[in-house]
Amino acid sequence: MSFAVALRHGGRKRFARVSVPAVLPRFIQLPQALTGSPELTFVLLEDVVRANLASLFLGGTVEDAHLFRVVRDADIQIDHDEAQDLLETVEGGLKQLHHGPIAMLQVDAGMPPRMQQVLLEGLAITEDEVVRMPGRLGLADWAQLMRIHRPELKDAPFAAPSLWRRDEDPTVIFDRIRDQDILLHHPYESFGSVETFLRAATTDAQVVAIKMALYRIGAQSPLLDLLIEAAESGKQVAVLVEIKARLDERTNIRWARRLESHGIHVVYGVADLKTHAKLCLVVRQESDGIRRYVHTSTGNYNAETARIYTDLGLFTADPGVASDVSAIFNSLTGYSTQEHFNSLVVAPRHLRVTLKQLVDREAAHARAGRRAHIVIKVNGVTDAAMIRALYRASQAGVRIDLLVRGICGLRPGVPGISENIYVRSIVGRFLEHSRIFWFANGDAEQMLIGSADIMERNLGRRVEALVPIRDEPILRHLRDVVLDAYLRDNDRATALDSAGLYRRLMPEREKRFNAQEYLLAFYTRERQE
Repeated sequence: MSFAVALRHGGRKRFARVSVPAVLPRFIQLPQALTGSPELTFVLLEDVVRANLASLFLGGTVEDAHLFRVVRDADIQIDHDEAQDLLETVEGGLKQLHHGPIAMLQVDAGMPPRMQQVLLEGLAITEDEVVRMPGRLGLADWAQLMRIHRPELKDAPFAAPSLWRRDEDPTVIFDRIRDQDILLHHPYESFGSVETFLRAATTDAQVVAIKMALYRIGAQSPLLDLLIEAAESGKQVAVLVEIKARLDERTNIRWARRLESHGIHVVYGVADLKTHAKLCLVVRQESDGIRRYVHTSTGNYNAETARIYTDLGLFTADPGVASDVSAIFNSLTGYSTQEHFNSLVVAPRHLRVTLKQLVDREAAHARAGRRAHIVIKVNGVTDAAMIRALYRASQAGVRIDLLVRGICGLRPGVPGISENIYVRSIVGRFLEHSRIFWFANGDAEQMLIGSADIMERNLGRRVEALVPIRDEPILRHLRDVVLDAYLRDNDRATALDSAGLYRRLMPEREKRFNAQEYLLAFYTRERQE
């Protein structure tokens, strides 16, 4: 963030840029002795800079000053024909990010046209890249205010339950997963259960191998410390660290090098694909032979985001799922190419085709007079082919409920096209991040969860995996408790109309229903019972 400054100096009109230092806090707290008030009072850093610009130009006169910000494309461009060393290529790309193509020039709304033109010429961009901001720039910095100790202004903390004790006997954990699939719903249930599972795999003498696919890891990760401990104890450990995860490249590279330094087999990803699937495979030598245990999730193996993102995780020993996960790791860490999968729906090979087939199947059910209904919860819907398939299903009479937290390129409620499609976005205390796909399929309903959104990049340019929910109690819970709560939300939900506008639902106070509050109370009650 910088000031564009117009000043007069030496009888000439000049243009200068003054950077607002990013190393200083955006909000500066004023002492109570100065304000004379017991309330906390802050001034923004850019206002302090603006008020003191004259001191930077002694002998000159500041005539005008306006804020602007240059936003650059953070994607690293990789020439797949020349990317012999993916790590070296990504590191080289990181060094060039500050010279990356300009995606947007934000200017405050009061900037005069002449000053804006100077910026356009200096940055070699056109007016198409300009966004005039009526308010403050850089709203993400407001998160700094969360550090203030004002508990009365914050949501009450809660303790998420864990499936097992930290020191749980590994045999108990593996026996329970072998007996039945287990669902985790974060942040209502603790991410510590995943850590305990990996700790059991690390300490259990019967475990011979651990494999994980990691996308966004975080600066601190107890999981990676456990993987290092497992490798040092003699277990075979293989980890795919996706070093092309946008904005997390540097952190992931540091982790990858640390893992390698402890003798772990590290794969940096595939040059032309991002590995976005969240998978953990544990191979155990048991009395009746080798058995594989899997954890798969809609969210990252990141303990920090697991406290504020809603995500679903599944523990399973299903042989079909385990075989597919093994095949994915064989493809990612070697030269195996898996053409068919027993249980998982995997991108980029099959996901788009399978989802389209599932949508078309609902349309066929509707035309035949059978039960037809689709509920999909994702972060984004932009893939043109899938949007057309959903339109066709709507025209066939299928009711389609879409829970889309972010961008949605589909228009619901258009007569003759999408009148049976309903789109809601829920933005609340937690960031909605789980992906759920439910199809009525006549009377043989089908549900999948996983890492993929209905976007071109997920369906065609990433390694993704959806896992079917075959355990009947888990399916009923996700359908009747979780999805039902989101569809009933009228407090934090906004509905997308046929004009492409989101409108708040305005319930009477006594009829207000907040899905996240409901789920938090539900899981708390379950724990107490």
